[in-house]
Amino acid sequence: MKEKMKQSFMTKQIKKGSYSIAAIVIVAGILILINLLVGKLPAKFTQIDVTSNKLYTIGDQTKEMLNGLNQDVTLYLITGTGTEDSTITQLLDRYADHSKHIKVEKKDIVDNPGFLKNYTDQELDTNSIVVVGDDRHKVISYYDLYKQEIDYSTYSSKTTGFDGEGQLTSAISYVTSEDLPVIYQLTGHEEMDLPETLKASIEKENIDLETMNLITEEHVPEDAAGIMILAPTTDVSEEEANKIMAYLEGGGKAFIVSSSTSTEEMPHFHDILMAYGVETVDGIVLEGDSDHYYPNYQQYLIPNINTHDVTTQASKTGYVILPLAKGITTLENNRSTLSIESLLSSSDKAYSKTDIESLVTLEKESGDIDGPFDLGVAITEQFEDKETKIVFIACEGILDQTMDQVVSGGNTKLITGALTYLCERPVSISIPEKSLELNYLIVTAGRANTWAFMTTILLPLACMVTGGVVWYRRRRA
Repeated sequence: MKEKMKQSFMTKQIKKGSYSIAAIVIVAGILILINLLVGKLPAKFTQIDVTSNKLYTIGDQTKEMLNGLNQDVTLYLITGTGTEDSTITQLLDRYADHSKHIKVEKKDIVDNPGFLKNYTDQELDTNSIVVVGDDRHKVISYYDLYKQEIDYSTYSSKTTGFDGEGQLTSAISYVTSEDLPVIYQLTGHEEMDLPETLKASIEKENIDLETMNLITEEHVPEDAAGIMILAPTTDVSEEEANKIMAYLEGGGKAFIVSSSTSTEEMPHFHDILMAYGVETVDGIVLEGDSDHYYPNYQQYLIPNINTHDVTTQASKTGYVILPLAKGITTLENNRSTLSIESLLSSSDKAYSKTDIESLVTLEKESGDIDGPFDLGVAITEQFEDKETKIVFIACEGILDQTMDQVVSGGNTKLITGALTYLCERPVSISIPEKSLELNYLIVTAGRANTWAFMTTILLPLACMVTGGVVWYRRRRA
């Protein structure tokens, strides 16, 4: 009887069933192992960013900053039950994946009611972030991560941008920096004000902005990492010019923008520029090359962006726009210690209109000055152990926020790149917010003409020829 039962278990059906069960167990084990291994992979391999603007993908600026970290930073995400923002959590994972110095922790404000008291007296909404380094900390409010505007047609707010990477990268740099540079802006000469968006971009660089009036102050403040002179429309006094020169001769740094529209004579301001080997050309530069100006506006220049530390980020954007710019020329017989490098330049077909007040035509006329021109320069001078650095741009329109939007932030990137260079920072960490709305398509006049020719003439002609060939073949068939 026992022998018969034993033989019954050895039938082909039982054997096949045993093999199937074993195979299922093996496959299940493999799948579990794969799942465990995948769970250990960095988020960048397991979470694909399919958002149109790559909301939780970190860029090269952030990666370069993270690669240079030499101290640990903890990113505390303030959470509540079921309230985590998936975009923010995935962005934090990307930071932690890229650097062993970055640690992400979640803090439930219900379970840890006293946690925030260590860092702020304000109440924070969930999905806010506290960035903590060895010596400093910084709080990023949820409402700083998402930018909102009022839609006046419906009188309701709408989310227009995500600034997660910009805020986080700036905060990490802030808590790990040994010093925070201060730049002083000269006042008292009807200078241009910094637009709020440009000011916010400079603050992301962790550069403090202060003002100075050299009429009342004895000298440029000693803690100045640099000064800004932003398109004054009245001249500085001789005494002020001497104070600025003394600062520069001692290894000072300056970002200078001249006004191209002011009609007032400013000899002392220009004396400062000439002392460092440059002066502006008479008139306003117009472009004769359609690939170097904005469509229908020859005076809105789209210059060549030349290779330099100042222009690194702006060149990645692709364009800078300079409305109503003056040309810059280098003086002859400059002292050998001066080095003047071109940052922005016109095409060979550019010319400067000298008679602007009685302007009749934009065409080149007798008396106009032939290009090409430098439109922005970097000046350096090494003397003993001190190095003077100046970035000079002959166009106040570079500060205009509307113009900056036309080139998708290219002007802002040039300015923040200049200030980073002057403050001797290794990398710019001012990253613009990622728009959740429209993106501008920048097209020069030359490219606009090319596309117009293709769409209005070439494409219809190609359709007519194709149609004629089809008609002819069918008629012959």
